Amino acid sequence: MDADGINDTSQQVPRPAGAPPRPATPPGGVFIPPPSRPPSTGPTLAEWLRVVRPAAEVGVWRYGHVPRAAEEPEVTPTRQLISGAALSLLAGVMLWSLLWNGYLGSFWIWPLLMFTPDSWRGTTSFVVAGWIWYAIVATVFIVGFGRLGRWPELLRRIVQRPAPGTVAAAAVPAAAGESEDLARWPQLRAAGLEAAAEHLAREAEAGRMNDVDYVRIRRAWESVRADPARLRPFDGSVRDKGAGACLHPSGARDLPVRAARHDLLLRQVLLGTVDSGARTPYARRGTGFALDPEVLGTSLLAVGPAGAGKTGRLVRPVVESLALQALAGQAAVIAVASAGVQLGPDAAFDVIVRIGDPASVYDLDLYGGATDADEAATLLAEAFVGDIPGMDVRRAATALGQLLGPFRAAYGRFPAVPELRELLDQMKAPLDALRQVLEDDGQQTMLRELDARLRQHGGPADPGPLLADRVALLDRPAFARFFDTSGQGRPFSMAALEHPLRVRIDLPERGHADASRILARLLLAQFNASASVRADRSLFAFLAFDDASHTLTAGTVRGVQRLRSANAGVLLPLRSLDDVPEELRTPLLGAVGCRMAFAGVTTWDGKRFAEAWGTEWVETRDVTHRTVFADQPLTRAIHSFRKLVTGKAVTTDAVTVRQVERERWSASDLAHAVPSGHAVLSLASVRGERAAPLLVNLTT
Repeated sequence: MDADGINDTSQQVPRPAGAPPRPATPPGGVFIPPPSRPPSTGPTLAEWLRVVRPAAEVGVWRYGHVPRAAEEPEVTPTRQLISGAALSLLAGVMLWSLLWNGYLGSFWIWPLLMFTPDSWRGTTSFVVAGWIWYAIVATVFIVGFGRLGRWPELLRRIVQRPAPGTVAAAAVPAAAGESEDLARWPQLRAAGLEAAAEHLAREAEAGRMNDVDYVRIRRAWESVRADPARLRPFDGSVRDKGAGACLHPSGARDLPVRAARHDLLLRQVLLGTVDSGARTPYARRGTGFALDPEVLGTSLLAVGPAGAGKTGRLVRPVVESLALQALAGQAAVIAVASAGVQLGPDAAFDVIVRIGDPASVYDLDLYGGATDADEAATLLAEAFVGDIPGMDVRRAATALGQLLGPFRAAYGRFPAVPELRELLDQMKAPLDALRQVLEDDGQQTMLRELDARLRQHGGPADPGPLLADRVALLDRPAFARFFDTSGQGRPFSMAALEHPLRVRIDLPERGHADASRILARLLLAQFNASASVRADRSLFAFLAFDDASHTLTAGTVRGVQRLRSANAGVLLPLRSLDDVPEELRTPLLGAVGCRMAFAGVTTWDGKRFAEAWGTEWVETRDVTHRTVFADQPLTRAIHSFRKLVTGKAVTTDAVTVRQVERERWSASDLAHAVPSGHAVLSLASVRGERAAPLLVNLTT
């Protein structure tokens, strides 16, 4: 943004918030900006800002949310309502007959006789007064006996009208005077920027400002409050460019297409609707279910078979939400998927790294922007051998460091993949050349490191040969122009997480599955390291995998647990927990704050989730049916006749109510009771708030 030193360009604006029209993309991938939002497609920006967003539990879609009672109100059976209404009607008719037919004399008319003069008797005025009094008495009877018989409730039940207090589905605008009108930019007016605020208000009223514009400019204003020196550039940019001020470096003001519904004011993305079944707490039934950085900052693990909807109903909406937040200067998102997976159009990303594709504009920094040889060696060791049971990652990192340090000291850079493979294989020519440069420069310390690697090579516990085999997976013709360290390419590095970037990395899973797994582990290790050492953590950093199978190691699981304190998080979808080493399954479930089980998980996966979610106290009712044995002859005869008619013996019911401890969701329930298109989710926020596992319909 201008006030933050971010480039500023101009571009026409598509729609404001809400479900947008989807523009067609012609062959060739050229994006045509959608037309301006017609009035019928959704609320205007001002209307969107005025919708109430009450405080709610973690995971609740707060846009237009109407809180419900904590406990379900007692519902009277319809049969009981009908019988009560009939009895009250019968009682009312009987009492009215007593009064009207004179059985109680003129008792009912005595107030009329008392408050009217004797001269009215037999006149038209007395007749009119009598009918008025008659109407009053009839109204009292109808209202009184109607309330006694609960006629209004029965009428609502019959015509299927919701009872008072039922949650409304539509968004409810905030009442006038309840809060400040955000569309008028009160924060700018309070700071004396009347002209800038008025300009922005006119932009919003004319439909030239969308939700991304509003949040982006508000974010820029927050940076101005932190650094008053930016006030004048901010004011000038807003006056000159209005809704186009403080643009993202890409110049984009929205995504080409939105596949999900977002509320950027609260940074939420709507995933679905909480199931209304009996096992869902009454306050959460039918409410929207949403994710935001508060919960994504604790990281999310999602398990479900292929075709369960992990990509389309979870990964893409989350990536899309964070891409919008990146345009607003609030987040940096990196999406990692196999080539061909649809996580959004290319125009929705600033950087696209297509590993193995000669047409890729960007490369990948194999060392993640590290300048320290030991740090780079640790990251590579996690990627190359972190998935091998029994392998000491620290020993592998030491072996790599004994080569990376001398190479960087000699040539001022880290080795490329072919060079690293030659060093690990102890090829004579490159080692002699490296040694000669170090001797010429007087690098005695680095010469000792190189000699130590030479002595350890070929030993019984030497990780060098295994490292060389793993590096060979990246030393393929398809990757010949990738992982360049000479400075000739355009490598993407995790060091860029301090900027609001939208990055997509396509892995060559189809032809190079083992290489893709190595790269996925490398990216996760680099992300953990870079997110934790950022100088500016105001941006929310997020790494989203489309498939995290064979990606997690003991080191990266520990790193994921530390991300929540660094304003960062990861999304880890798995087909099964079997894709994670057995010794890491329990630590992984403990490291993430959000856990998600899709329909179709196996019972052994469900058992892990059930253990992680624990138990709760529930009330059970046991009903015991006991046969009634009569002693009296008449009673026995009546019971015999009843059994002859109904075919059942006369019984009595004994009800026992107990409090028992049960699993919130059992392994069997997760495997067999979750419908298609649904998932069971539990959430935790970075502030420590928690939401018990809920069944969510992801198709609504």
